Order: sequence, then structure tokens, then C-alpha cells
Amino acid sequence: MPAKNIYHEAVKNALIKDGWTITADPYYIIYKQLRLVADIGAERSLAAQRGDEKIVIEVKSFISRSFIYDLERAVGQYIIYRNFLTKTAPEHEIYLALSQLVYQSKFDDTISIIVNEN
Repeated sequence: MPAKNIYHEAVKNALIKDGWTITADPYYIIYKQLRLVADIGAERSLAAQRGDEKIVIEVKSFISRSFIYDLERAVGQYIIYRNFLTKTAPEHEIYLALSQLVYQSKFDDTISIIVNEN
């Protein structure tokens, strides 16, 4: 099993505080002979007619020397997990969790450059 990210417990506690129930820690995505390990699975009840909301969260710290290396790994992992979840658990949404500092200092600007072609 991979080591937990340095922000793992903070993300988990924030989810619990927001009313989520942790259903898996870690969350296994199993497809045929493949076994992927995402960080957290959680769910919470919505209005009676809507059922439950189910999510899988991959936590990333972005602490290596290269932000781009961390970004490539995080986005690649996110895409792979998302694609396998559509096959194994289509009711789950996947999210990438990162610190507010990383988001504000690098992620926000970088994503806008990646998404916008101009």
C-alpha cells in the first residue's frame, strides 16, 4: 500500500467536518487484474429523492522540486482513476485534493494556461 500523503488526515478531517462519511481509506479501484489505490472514498446523504453522493479523492502535496513533474503525475493519476471509475463505480465522482497554498501559488495560473489555448 502506498504511503499516505502529508495532507491525507487534514483532507479526511475536513470531509468529516463537512458531513461526509468516510467509506474507504484507502479506496481500491479494481478492474480485472488491475488494482489501483486512491486515497479516500466518502459519501453523504442528500435529499430523500436524490439518494447519496459518492466521491473518491486523490490527495496530492506537490512537494517535489518540480511543480510540472508533480502536476503531470497528479493529472495523469486523476485521469486514469476517473476512467476506471466509470467502469467500476460510475456513481462516484473523483476529486483531486491539494493545499490552498499550492492552488493559489501555482495551480490556478497553470491550469488557466493549460485550459486556454490563447
